[in-house]
Amino acid sequence: MALRVGVIGGGQLARMMIAPAVELGIDLRVLAEDEGMSAALAATAVGDYRDLDTVRAFAAEVDVITFDHEHVPQDVLQALVAEGVAVRPGPDALQFAQDKLVMRARLAELGVPQPDWAAVRTADELQEFLDAHAGAAVVKTPRGGYDGKGVRVVRAGAEAQDWFDGLGEGDALLAEELVPFVRELAQQIARRPGGEMIAYPVVETVQRDGVCAEVIAPAPAAAERLIEVAESIGRTIAEGLGVTGMLAVELFETDDERILVNELAMRPHNSGHWSQDGAVTGQFEQHLRAVADLPLGSTAPRAPWSVMVNILGGPAEGSLEDRFAAAMAEHPGAKIHTYGKAPRPGRKVGHVNVADGDLDDAVYVARAAAAHFA
Repeated sequence: MALRVGVIGGGQLARMMIAPAVELGIDLRVLAEDEGMSAALAATAVGDYRDLDTVRAFAAEVDVITFDHEHVPQDVLQALVAEGVAVRPGPDALQFAQDKLVMRARLAELGVPQPDWAAVRTADELQEFLDAHAGAAVVKTPRGGYDGKGVRVVRAGAEAQDWFDGLGEGDALLAEELVPFVRELAQQIARRPGGEMIAYPVVETVQRDGVCAEVIAPAPAAAERLIEVAESIGRTIAEGLGVTGMLAVELFETDDERILVNELAMRPHNSGHWSQDGAVTGQFEQHLRAVADLPLGSTAPRAPWSVMVNILGGPAEGSLEDRFAAAMAEHPGAKIHTYGKAPRPGRKVGHVNVADGDLDDAVYVARAAAAHFA
């Protein structure tokens, strides 16, 4: 009988696991939040991932559970593990992707380089942090933020008063130094349950309005030291947190040549979409291999350069499907991936990958192909 992998969450990450699952002979099943989501082709159940009975019933039909997102509550995950369900990554690892304060504390214990930070509970505490860090800081809600949500640059403690007013008893916000970075990077690591790991090339990510817009693999002008440090950080975190599956470590490269950890994701990640067409083993196949405890695949690039450009928002009129023919005709070397989502301003509705021997050509073609869907 085929190995049954259950994915909690019906978004585009689950959708992009479907093709490699078919190729690997894996029976992929998805618990989607609603009907008609991106991963509807593999949705065998629809329900609330926060409800233990719903998740328990879904888990009973698969051999291993993994995720499209990090939002399944800890009590639900811990109950599954107590009942003998294989959950990968497990709740003990996933907690560090669910709560940024817990993550920062654990990374400090591991000795991983990161921005100065503090847990702050009042505007006065935030002001003290600002006074100690040149009058500027990044404030984050510890849970639930993504794509620029739950993140705010402040220069006065009172600028986060609305967030403080909404805190529960014992809760806090995360204050971080405003890092003087020259660019953002991402390091991906895949890890099996027994500890075997493999690294992808470190990549450069370009953010616009808090959302990843482009990725270049490998990161241009990356010195050997940078490559070694980024991979070492990724491996240290994957092992120290006990991650199983794909781990994405978002990094800052600072103007004084430091490499600092920004965020973590324990699943396939936007920074790794380039690997679908630019690496021997794409991140979605690799994630399935890792959580199914199968031998990991090569992460070697298929071309000197790969560029990923996100399709954000989609066309104001008509559908994405209406734009495919023209994009394909003008840019036959571009690989177009769409998510089955209706266009909406700022929404990630697809991406374009281009692998090429010349970086400038790859960037041009990827941007031009993506522009057909604007």
